[in-house]
Amino acid sequence: MKNLKLYSEVSQNIQLHSTEEVVQFAAYDIDQSRLFFASSANFVYALQLSSFQNGRAGSALPVEVCSIDMEPGDFITAFDYLAEKESLLIGTSHGLLLLHNVESDVTELVGNIEGGVKCISPSPTGDLLGLITGLGQLLVMTYDWVLMYERALGEVPEGEADDLSVTCGGISISWRGDGKYFATMGEVYESGCMSKKIKIWESDSGALQSSSETKEFTQGILEWMPSGAKIAAVYKRKSDDSSPSIAFFERNGLERSSFRIGEPEDATESCQTLKWNSASDLLAGVVSCKTYDAIRVWFFSNNHWYLKQEIRYPREAGVTVMWDPTKPLQLICWTLSGQVSVRNFMWVTAVMEDSTAFVIDNSKILVTPLSLSLMPPPMYLFSLSFSSAVRDIAYYSRNSKNCLAVFLSDGNLSFVEFPAPNNWEDLEGKDFIVEISDCKTALGSIVHLLWLDAHSLLCVSAYGSSHNKCLSSGAYETELHGSYLQEVEVVCHEDHVPDQVTCSGFKASVTFQTLLESPVLALAWNPSKRDSAFVEFEGGKVLGFASRSGIMETRSDDSVCFPSTCPWVRVAQVDASGVHKPLICGLDDMGRLYINGKNLCNNCSSFSFYSELANEVVTHLIILTKQDFLFIVDTKDVLQGDVALGNVYFVIDGRRRDEENMSYVNIWERGAKVIGVLNGDEAAVILQTMRGNLECIYPRKLVLSSITNALAQQRFKDALNLVRRHRIDFNVIVDLYGWQAFLHSAVEFVEQVNNLNHVTEFVCAMKNEDVTETVYKKFSFSKKGDKVFQVKDRCSNKVSSVLLAIRKALEEHIPESPSRELCILTTLARSDPPAIEESLLRIKSVREMELLNSSDDIRKKSCPSAEEALKHLLWLLDSDAVFEAALGLYDLNLAAIVALNSQRDPKEFLPYLQELEKMPESLMHFKIDIKLQRFDSALRNIVSAGDGYFPDCMNLIKKNPQLFPLGLQLITDPEKKQAVLEAWADHLIDEKRFEDAATTYLCCCKLEKASKAYRECGDWSGVLRVGALMKLGKDEILKLAYELCEEVNALGKPAEAAKIALEYCRDISGGISLLVNAREWEEALRVSFLHTEDDRISVVKSSALECASGLVSEFKESIEKVGKYLTRYLAVRQRRLLLAAKLKSEERSVVDLDDDTASEASSNLSGMSAYTLGTRRGSAASVSSSTATSRARDLRRQRKSGKIRAGSAGEEMALVDHLKGMRMTEGGKRELKSLLICLVTVGEMESAQKLQQTAENFQVSQVAAVELAHDTVSSENVDEEVYCFERYAQKTRSTARDSDDFSWMLKVFISP
Repeated sequence: MKNLKLYSEVSQNIQLHSTEEVVQFAAYDIDQSRLFFASSANFVYALQLSSFQNGRAGSALPVEVCSIDMEPGDFITAFDYLAEKESLLIGTSHGLLLLHNVESDVTELVGNIEGGVKCISPSPTGDLLGLITGLGQLLVMTYDWVLMYERALGEVPEGEADDLSVTCGGISISWRGDGKYFATMGEVYESGCMSKKIKIWESDSGALQSSSETKEFTQGILEWMPSGAKIAAVYKRKSDDSSPSIAFFERNGLERSSFRIGEPEDATESCQTLKWNSASDLLAGVVSCKTYDAIRVWFFSNNHWYLKQEIRYPREAGVTVMWDPTKPLQLICWTLSGQVSVRNFMWVTAVMEDSTAFVIDNSKILVTPLSLSLMPPPMYLFSLSFSSAVRDIAYYSRNSKNCLAVFLSDGNLSFVEFPAPNNWEDLEGKDFIVEISDCKTALGSIVHLLWLDAHSLLCVSAYGSSHNKCLSSGAYETELHGSYLQEVEVVCHEDHVPDQVTCSGFKASVTFQTLLESPVLALAWNPSKRDSAFVEFEGGKVLGFASRSGIMETRSDDSVCFPSTCPWVRVAQVDASGVHKPLICGLDDMGRLYINGKNLCNNCSSFSFYSELANEVVTHLIILTKQDFLFIVDTKDVLQGDVALGNVYFVIDGRRRDEENMSYVNIWERGAKVIGVLNGDEAAVILQTMRGNLECIYPRKLVLSSITNALAQQRFKDALNLVRRHRIDFNVIVDLYGWQAFLHSAVEFVEQVNNLNHVTEFVCAMKNEDVTETVYKKFSFSKKGDKVFQVKDRCSNKVSSVLLAIRKALEEHIPESPSRELCILTTLARSDPPAIEESLLRIKSVREMELLNSSDDIRKKSCPSAEEALKHLLWLLDSDAVFEAALGLYDLNLAAIVALNSQRDPKEFLPYLQELEKMPESLMHFKIDIKLQRFDSALRNIVSAGDGYFPDCMNLIKKNPQLFPLGLQLITDPEKKQAVLEAWADHLIDEKRFEDAATTYLCCCKLEKASKAYRECGDWSGVLRVGALMKLGKDEILKLAYELCEEVNALGKPAEAAKIALEYCRDISGGISLLVNAREWEEALRVSFLHTEDDRISVVKSSALECASGLVSEFKESIEKVGKYLTRYLAVRQRRLLLAAKLKSEERSVVDLDDDTASEASSNLSGMSAYTLGTRRGSAASVSSSTATSRARDLRRQRKSGKIRAGSAGEEMALVDHLKGMRMTEGGKRELKSLLICLVTVGEMESAQKLQQTAENFQVSQVAAVELAHDTVSSENVDEEVYCFERYAQKTRSTARDSDDFSWMLKVFISP
């Protein structure tokens, strides 16, 4: 679905030497992009194609002229350029074969051909030359003029040769693209008359491969497609007065297909020449008609040949064409008078902004609204027929008005006004004859056509070219010459019938006209401003145009400059923070896509716009790259610069292709093009493949954007339909704006959807997750709200809350019906957790109504049958869960029905149900609860069964200890309650919860067990309290106290044992001894002074001095250890840094070695080990280890984490951790301070001062060492002057004395 548009046309004239001279032949030099023309006066004119870009239309061309010296009467009959020789090869009527060097202007005679030269054709490979003589002989020679073989083209019997005049006007030669074969056309004698036949030859051997049937071929026109698939020729069918046909032959000589060059009834048309373009997709021909010659360009797709362009010339012009060999869409035309025109074509999509396709085919336009049906051409909904071939169209679809402007090859304008799109289905199959508009002024040859509004057109027209004489508007005299930008007013004198197509009554007149100094390459409508457009000039400069005002060159807002010329220009209206602004997009021939002059993509093959809204605001840019990846780009990202400019973002390599990336879609058809989109909720991108068929895809990003837009507008039905159609997770509808916000819209959702099957489908899909953060987290939801209504309450349940809101909406706003009841059951079954019992209760009520044979027919009709409802519930839930829920309702009949409908074997459930039915109600409930593990309910039921079942009750409670509190609440009998308490306490004893057990024993007056429980948990106070409750005697209490004192002391609690000894045993000496053992020095002195006994005081004093002496020794030893560990650490650190430096110098990264490898390598390096004296052995085994060995090493390391192994990988950190572990504990500080106070109290100030100083020295050393180690761990260089222990110790002593860590020190002993 594409049309061929002429976007650039430049015509210039060659100054011939005389008026009688005409241009006859042309040749093309690919290397230097120049053309050579040979005239009838034997002059050769050379011109550069670049002169068409620099010169103005209609001006004289700068050419180089040379004359070919020939004998009188001799003239040029064949002409071509040999790139290998860099010379022109010329054949003459007298048989001369001349090689003319263009640069040196030297002509060389290379051969003389008998009968004259009729045709010269070099092979595409540049190694062979085909030549046809005037005698009908085929000569094939090399470029060294060595004849390889000679063949006769004609097939004339020997006896008839003298009687028939064989003409060679219908002979020609054409090569296949690879040069392996070539085709010729020659005359043959058959059935008493001369005909023509196509022959296919092998180029190397000259062997005849195949030949076609004899036909009335026209003038020897033969053109082999460069790709090699088909050979084009023209012939007229026998006994047929219609126009000739262009036929296509295969290499085997068989005809594949054909089509007529004109209307079947027009027999006056004839084809003069055919030319394939280099891409083999366009076929150009010159067709001679009654009053004019026409250049026609055909295109093949879907087994149909379309006439895409027709350019008319006067018959006397004698126009001829050739394609540029390097540019498939550039057509070069020249006339006999020397007017040369270069026309550049471009493929444009036939699909307009509203998804309506207008496919040009000769004088018809095939109309198909793709929003109704995806019909690829040549199929269509209806067609429009015009008086001549269509050259260009412009479509207007805004403000409920749909108009089409058509420029015809005869120079006329036609207009069509369509009805509203919703009435187009009634036009199916119709063909509308469109009249030409009434125009009293010359319009020229229109190159670009654009609607400004419903009554105004903007166009670019060319005047002064020879083919303008064939235009109907050329009848009006005009002195205009060149290209003009003009505004055309369109008026319709007939009233438009809303439901009909208006094809007549239009009048056009030029209201504004301005001469263009530079060629215009594109026009684009500006949707952001009324009656305005953008005009792109050659070179990429884009300027704004305003109606009646012209081009606005000074307005910077409307001016953009593309880095290169962009034939494809479209303007999108985008929303920039609430302001509508234009986004000018341009695509050049190299695939570079520019946005407002900036490069967005370097490998774009086609692009389009998508709007999710109805106000023409484009929301997404659709880009299809040459890698066949379709990108969906948000226009907001383009405006904000979030999309990386350039080629990186749009190039997908093999690694990125494997990853899940939602920003692109992999197109399965190579070479497909984006031809249009379906805007709004359709969210579709229409592609046309190389084969011609249409494919409609729905990118997830566009679909989700449409769903977001529908939800933003509260269009829940449309959103649900999109979700169902495109298989999107239904949770998007709830999660996009937060499920708690959806609760407020549940009623509107149900009322809008109004389809209980769809609501049921929605309910079944609910799940407790936010799919916008999981399944669709790769998508950016541009309109996704902040979920302001949703409070992140982890206790709430999304599924249950949403389904509850749906259920209420169904009950309150939807009339009763079986479908509604099933939908409500679905909401109950899909709740989290499922409300099975409530569902069964609803089914039970329906069943009871059925059993009662209620006369309420309306009620019956509004509910499904109980069996249907039950089957629906079983379809939603696990049958075992439903059966258990039915049992839980204690309805055995309902349970039996559930079992039967769930296809259970009656032998499995009937005996069990019959057994339950025989039991008393309470016992039956108890048995069911036990089966369902509802132990709370089971306990209530067994308690209500009576005292006879108390043993069962106790067994239930003992097996389920969590029932003890409920059992105490339900059982009111004192004796039984005591038994429950005792059982509970026994359970607590088994769980080693002795304190709770003792309290429970006290509640049931089991004092002995309570005493044992207190004794087990070491609570001597509780034991003595219970002993008092047991009314033990003094001796028993004293004995118990001595036992407790020994037990508590054995448990490592000498302070508490001292308290028992002093308070209960009255053992003063023993108590003081225990206090001394507990390091409670101050308390021991207090008790000694309380009883004023010198021997006891001396005991405390001597113990304190002894303890102080021991502590001094320990602190001194610890100070030595600190120094030893710190020295070792610094040595290890220094060695590690040296090893790292050596490995780095050997270009080995220490990061690549694990700790074990680094350690083993350091130990194995000669002279580098600081810890062991071992020899180097097994280096390979030490460096690489298996996974199992590493795991075993990890386990050993964990077991020996408290040890320091010299030379181990973790020795550094182990030393640091050990230094940290030597710090004074809070308990040690408290005991040390208590000992210092005790020594001062007994008068041992000297010992106290010595102890404090030694302890202070140790703590200072330990803190300083840890700080030094911490600083060196992160350093790459251990400087002995910087990391000096004495400096750290001095700093610690001066700054840390006032900290909490040194608060144990007595101020009186602090040294200055």
